[in-house]
Amino acid sequence: MRIIGGKYKGRRIVPPSNFKARPTTDFAREGLFNILNNRVDFETINVLDLFSGTGCMSYEFASRGVISVHLVEKDTVHINGIRRIVKELEMHNIRTIHIDVKAYLKTCSVKYDIVFADPPYELPWLKDLPDLVTQAEIIKENGFFILEHPKALSFNSHNSFFEHRNYGGVNFSFFKPSEIK
Repeated sequence: MRIIGGKYKGRRIVPPSNFKARPTTDFAREGLFNILNNRVDFETINVLDLFSGTGCMSYEFASRGVISVHLVEKDTVHINGIRRIVKELEMHNIRTIHIDVKAYLKTCSVKYDIVFADPPYELPWLKDLPDLVTQAEIIKENGFFILEHPKALSFNSHNSFFEHRNYGGVNFSFFKPSEIK
């Protein structure tokens, strides 16, 4: 795995040997960041990375100079590996948070420009994530939520959905924040 853009472009990331998650492919990350390059000024945004796994998405955002990335991961092996890499690369704009995603969404008081989630594809409540995130009111007015998901799931009819992209076996669906009531 390597960082594909920004300050740390080309740096290889080696996750712990007992790592058990599926990292987003370089091809899919490159495609997603090509889209984001045309939509956001990285140096002015705050990002939330849910189900961080290897941390690769957070490293990409941090490498591009975002103000901050809050990285949420509940697995101890994963969070310790991420913390090691963040320290080695001196990524001062990443804050690691060792907590379950549902618990974080219930207690979070921060608003983000981009919320990204790459849950395990077998997560029983994966299909509920767009509602959980958009209803948590953690996305800024002009921000959005990006969900990485398997091909078998389609969110095209979700009321907050606005775009879908596919890179090989990796699918990204984009959602706008819920209307404030």
